[in-house]
Amino acid sequence: MGAVNLWIAYRIRFFVDLLDSGSVLHLNFMPNIIVTGGAGFIGSNFVRHWLKQSQDGVISVDKGTYAAAYDPEETVEGERYRPVAGDMSDRALIRQLLHQHRPTSVVNFAAETHVDRSILFPEEFVQANVVGTFNLLDEVRRYWEDLPGPEKDLFQFLQISTDEVYGSLLPDESPSDETKAAAPNSPYAASKAAADQLVRAYYRTYGLPTTISRCSNNYGPYQHPEKLIPLMIHRALREEALPIYGDGMQVRDWLYVDDHCSALHTVIKLGRPGEVYNISARAERTNLEVVLAICALLDREFPRRRGCYADLVEHVADRPGHDRRYALDSSKVGELGWHAKESFESGLQKTVRWYVTNLERVNAVANGGAYRTWSKVNYGQRR
Repeated sequence: MGAVNLWIAYRIRFFVDLLDSGSVLHLNFMPNIIVTGGAGFIGSNFVRHWLKQSQDGVISVDKGTYAAAYDPEETVEGERYRPVAGDMSDRALIRQLLHQHRPTSVVNFAAETHVDRSILFPEEFVQANVVGTFNLLDEVRRYWEDLPGPEKDLFQFLQISTDEVYGSLLPDESPSDETKAAAPNSPYAASKAAADQLVRAYYRTYGLPTTISRCSNNYGPYQHPEKLIPLMIHRALREEALPIYGDGMQVRDWLYVDDHCSALHTVIKLGRPGEVYNISARAERTNLEVVLAICALLDREFPRRRGCYADLVEHVADRPGHDRRYALDSSKVGELGWHAKESFESGLQKTVRWYVTNLERVNAVANGGAYRTWSKVNYGQRR
């Protein structure tokens, strides 16, 4: 039975069981999911994906930090989408939303994610990623424990994590699979690893049906310009130096954000509680290769008046504890029927075109006082 048909059968069984149980089922009942961090880069792309691929309502909770994806409400429309301004650590708010909307799933994207910032401000990452996840998880557990049988059986909590929890790999080492022990090397990675352990503990101790996904480096539309690919596109188009840490030979495994969203959809539909699923397109590239690929695309489609974009490359001092290589074995999620559609080349071309087309939006974010101050602090000290 195909993945879609299996999910339809699962939904039909849920409603039959619900009716048999004597629960009241209102005529206007609509299955809902709650997405925390729904205005961030991956979260907002996931919200758009979910609304296109399902009939469920989406309640997006986001506290609107600097990393919110431009104006998500501008690109997400429809009566099934309900944005809520708030923090996942606000237990009263989460409790209210859970009881009001009775979601079938909670998907937690909310996190501080920038490694460089975690080095300078580690406490913010512990508060957001560890304490925040705990508060959300505990409220979800209390809500889930009071659900009637059929709703309780259908409910799930998905924690969005990262390949960085596994730590660095040697050049010839096999990609990390889900059995590899966590060995985080930055405050960001350590805070995500700690959150994962809490999620695992809530499954093992309380039986809360949780799954964890760990993805490789995402790229695509709506990513904040502090991250490598949008940073390089934006700076190149402004004729500014393209700063590369150290020798630029750090290897990352790149994943187009739409592919990540489709993988998460698969995990929500077919994943097994208590499991971890790696998500990767197996597109390993050095940071220098990524930057030069961006330069080549810009040279072809938006050439400079003089010279080529690669002339702007500038090697700067490396960041402390910079991991040399990440790579993921995603065969486990492949067993559920998911495979990436975009190659690194096709995804990068789409990404470059989106940032060029939406340059005014990107400039509005990059020209903000907070981001300009951050750029001066982070990159100025490395030259």
